[in-house]
Amino acid sequence: MKNQLSRYLSFVRRGESVRILDRSTPVAMLVPLSHPAAEGSSDAALVQLERKGLIRRGTGRMDRAILDRDPPGESAGVLQALLEERDQVLRA
Repeated sequence: MKNQLSRYLSFVRRGESVRILDRSTPVAMLVPLSHPAAEGSSDAALVQLERKGLIRRGTGRMDRAILDRDPPGESAGVLQALLEERDQVLRA
């Protein structure tokens, strides 16, 4: 490890995690500072998906204009169709 520390740090800079073993026993892990494992979080699966580019996690902030609008489509029409279908099933 000490002879190739620069190599392992370059992996960490690219977002990878490096597990350090002592005689086949894990003893430590080098992770990027922005990595959830560095902060004590347990969502490693999300980190892997994000690293692969399969997901993009949100910031948790939502534009107020989106929340103030009604959803697209005619929700009353959908509800009415659902109620009619339920009535038909109950009558059958």
